[in-house]
This record gives sequence, C-alpha cells and structure tokens, in this order.
Amino acid sequence: MNFSEQKTELIVILGPTASGKTELAVNLAYKLNGEIISADSRQVYKNMDVGTGKDLSEYTKDDATIPYHLIDICEAGEKYNVARFQNDFMEVFEQIKSRNALPILCGGTGLYIQAVISDFWKMQVPVNQILRSELESLSNEHIFDNFSIFLIDYNFSSRKRLIRHIEINDFLLKNPEFSKTEFTKIEYKIFGLNPVLEIRRERISKRLKVRFEKQGMLAEVQNLLDAGVSAEVLEYYGLEYKYISYFLKKEMTFEQMFSKLETEIHRFAKRQMTFFRSMESKGFKINWIPDSLSKEEKLEYIFGYI
Repeated sequence: MNFSEQKTELIVILGPTASGKTELAVNLAYKLNGEIISADSRQVYKNMDVGTGKDLSEYTKDDATIPYHLIDICEAGEKYNVARFQNDFMEVFEQIKSRNALPILCGGTGLYIQAVISDFWKMQVPVNQILRSELESLSNEHIFDNFSIFLIDYNFSSRKRLIRHIEINDFLLKNPEFSKTEFTKIEYKIFGLNPVLEIRRERISKRLKVRFEKQGMLAEVQNLLDAGVSAEVLEYYGLEYKYISYFLKKEMTFEQMFSKLETEIHRFAKRQMTFFRSMESKGFKINWIPDSLSKEEKLEYIFGYI
C-alpha cells in the first residue's frame, strides 16, 4: 500500500505501557512505507534503554530497519518538556512527509500526543522568507533584544526553531482575522490498544522480571549514577530509576524495591488510560483495537479506517 494513495497524513498509535504499541507501529510502518515518531517522554534520553523500554531491536522487520525518530536525542541529566517535543515533532513530521512516507506517532505519553495533534495549525502558517532572511543575519542577542514580544517564556532548543517561532507569531500579529480552526485540516487517525486489566497486569509483571533478569536494568541505573547523574535527578526520570536508585542506596531491599516498582507501574498504566479517556472527552476520537485480534487482524482493522 502506497502512502501517496492515502488521505490520512498521520497515524497515532497509543496505549498504556506493555500494550504492544511498538510492535503494531513497526508492522504498520513496514506495510505502509512508514516512519515512527516516538511519543515517549523518557525514550528521548541516551543510555536509558532498559528502564524506558526502548526495545530498539523491535524496529527491524524481515531484515528491514524501520526508521524511528525522537529516541536518543538528549543526554541523561537534561530536562525535556512538551514544548520541545512539539518543536521536534513538527520538524520530523515535515521531513517524513517530504520523503512521501507515512508518519506514525507511537507512544504512551498522552500529554505529548495531545499537544502535537492540537497544534497542527502551526505547520500551515506560511514561510515569510523576507523575515526569515533578516533573522538569519542577526545574532541571537540582537533577536532577543528586538523581538522580545514574541519570546516571553519561550525556551528554544535551536536557532532554526527560534526563527520559526518568531515567524509564526509575526504572522498571527499581522493577520488578526486568522482562525486556527481553519487550518486544522491535517487528516489524522488515532488507534488505541488497551488489553483487559488481567492481561495488562500479567504483561507488565512479566516484562519487569525480564528487564531485571535478562536485560540488565540494575546495571543501567548504576552506570548512570557512575556517570554523574545524581539519584535526585534519576527520580525525575520515572519509576524504574527512582526505586532502583533507592535500592542501590540501600534504602530498600531488592524484594521491597521490586514489589513497590511493580505496584507503581500498574498504577501508572491506569493513569495513562485515565488521560486517554480525558482526550476522548475533549473530542479526540480514539479507535480502540480489540486486543483479541491477531497481529494481521489489527493491521486490517487500521486499514479499514485509513
């Protein structure tokens, strides 16, 4: 199936942890000449592979490597946020489209997903080449001095994104009649995976055991500590890093740590589903794929919508 023949410009695959999102997205990308954009707030960090569930080996299908984006783009110790994700997503989305490939947004960070599908209008604000050329000739200091009205609370991660941010806001200022709703025309479809509670809990527990017994999750956290990432910073990166650092500091036994971590991951999956339900209440249509379907049937389910 050729993406150029499809009306859908973006497919979103979401679901709680251990629901099989990556596997489905990879199989879909393989069938549709797709590229995957990760919507995971922790997989952006380098050297944090096991605890964040990157499973990079899953991005290979029948000896073909499926392109993926927004994974391993930050150093451990940095702070990433939704504003940066919006900028990074928009840049990658446009690059994928330029290759006539299908962007597939896949992940469990609902806030990130909601943020980018809410702000598609930004991509359709036209390029102002005169303003862009002027800005490119100026220093960052000069830009901040002369365009400060556009830069309140803006945390830019690259000069290119800084210039585009000013370009968008300049357009809005000069076109007060502009309606964002008129530009929200990008065709996207959201598909959700939500295994029944018993299956989800079983998958989470099984995966957690594998990460400790076969994938070296303890060693990963110790390596981060040895590299100078403090235990306090590790707590920011989520449950696995938080509780394993407690164990490594001898504040918990292994059994206490594992039990607490298992319980908290189950609770985290529940919170993820609560967020996805809140998205639905805001008008985002999520097509929930029955978990009982086979891999091929799940793909056919998606094909039926796009």
